[in-house]
Amino acid sequence: MTPTFIAIVMFALLLGLIVLRVPVSFSLAFAVIPILLIFPRVTPVMLLHRMMTQYGSFILLSIPFFLLAANIMNQSGITNKLIRFSKSLVGSFPGGLAHVNVLVSMLFAGISGSSNADAAGIGGVLIPAMVKEGYDKNFTVAVTACSAVMGVIIPPSITMVVWGSVMSTSVSGLFLAGFIPGVMIAGFQMILVLIYAWKRKYPTTAGFSLKEVGISFKDSLLALFTPLIIVGGIVGGLFTPTEASLIAVLYSLILGLFISRTLAFRDVSPLLLQTAKLSSIVLFAVGTASIYAWVLAYFKIPQFLIDIIGSLTTSPTIMLFIFVIIFLIVGTFMDAVPAIVILGPLFKPLAEFVGIHPLHFAIVGVVTLAFGLVTPPYGLCLLIASEIAGINCMRAMKEVGAFLFVMLLVLVLIVIFPELTLWIPRLFMPNLF
Repeated sequence: MTPTFIAIVMFALLLGLIVLRVPVSFSLAFAVIPILLIFPRVTPVMLLHRMMTQYGSFILLSIPFFLLAANIMNQSGITNKLIRFSKSLVGSFPGGLAHVNVLVSMLFAGISGSSNADAAGIGGVLIPAMVKEGYDKNFTVAVTACSAVMGVIIPPSITMVVWGSVMSTSVSGLFLAGFIPGVMIAGFQMILVLIYAWKRKYPTTAGFSLKEVGISFKDSLLALFTPLIIVGGIVGGLFTPTEASLIAVLYSLILGLFISRTLAFRDVSPLLLQTAKLSSIVLFAVGTASIYAWVLAYFKIPQFLIDIIGSLTTSPTIMLFIFVIIFLIVGTFMDAVPAIVILGPLFKPLAEFVGIHPLHFAIVGVVTLAFGLVTPPYGLCLLIASEIAGINCMRAMKEVGAFLFVMLLVLVLIVIFPELTLWIPRLFMPNLF
């Protein structure tokens, strides 16, 4: 049987199972079963061995630790301190609370590494506050969900950890490469918020006060040190990304238990359980997706794609736009983690073939897959924000579309201008070039 037939069977079965609302992690495993029946030389033991090999990646240990650090920060009230600091900086702008929503998402992204934690933690506080001040619920949901995507773009990022593990790409380099795209998304979103605020007469939150900026900055300073400790320690060679995730947990525990004293020892056990549940979902998807990707590689599907797509273009920019289109489609119905494990190894040879730098390829992929967090039917951040606001997520799609448009502008810019992602890594880690 040809690689084309095998690829069609596996992708068709996977898509069919997802349409039937079978969880993606299980769909990936079930989609491989026909291959076991048709080709006896591919055995269950081989697939289980592949899964265990994937789980043997040391860097995957950082996923539960980064999730735990985010949960501790949320439980400790760090979110409220960041909101106060953001309000002191941008609360005087028209649509002050919406600007606060975007800015605090950017700051919290540097702590949590998870967009879902961002949407739940910040949305739980700001959505009711914005509605109370007269903001339209649809707009409130849109700005909360779309700003939350920075959680996987601004370091530390769990999605980048998975990409680095699967694609053998420097996680330290990925963390550095995500800074400028993340800040650009925040800036473009705040410009859009300003347009909405002028059009709809949204209020300011408070007058600007240097005294309040100083007090709120001092109050949130230790929390703001978190990304500096994590990224600075990794880039400086003090510890690995996995060790950095553990340090983030210890640091957040010290902040919550002993400094701010907003976290009690009895709160730690529920947080551990919650983290275990979330981590198991992510890691199980990594395992089953690795099986699926291995079968595709076993039948030389990546080489087949190089022969087909590589004959169409050798332009790095055009190839990246092809990747973007595919990632956008896949991201609408699949979480970023299995999408990376499946598509990453398929696209990596193509990227190398046309001369795309691994960090540039990675950031374009991560940013593109982040769109899936706010696009139905997957759209987990959109679902979380809609649930908090008490509306159907489809009601907010007009406003969401506007935010997706400005995010798409950023994506196009980072595709066309590689230095937007490569400048900082080139500056601090020239050995990667």
